[in-house]
Amino acid sequence: MRDRYLEVTFRKRRVLAAYLYLPRPSDAKSARTEQQGDGILVDYMENGDPMGIEITAPERITANALNAVLERLGPPPITEDEFAPLPA
Repeated sequence: MRDRYLEVTFRKRRVLAAYLYLPRPSDAKSARTEQQGDGILVDYMENGDPMGIEITAPERITANALNAVLERLGPPPITEDEFAPLPA
């Protein structure tokens, strides 16, 4: 998968959780998960590359907090358009 995308799960019209898929091979599987702050978990492939970011507390996550994690991991920051569904 070449592009990243944000998948948002809603329940009763409220954001329940989200997952930011990062570019990765289509057959990639998570080998480990690390907590990267309150409500943010990062999944890593066996080779150590990040494959996605789970957002378990979307009501507490800001674009700045997510971008701080992305900066540590290497991908470019999230744009306003990508982040827009979270506070919806």
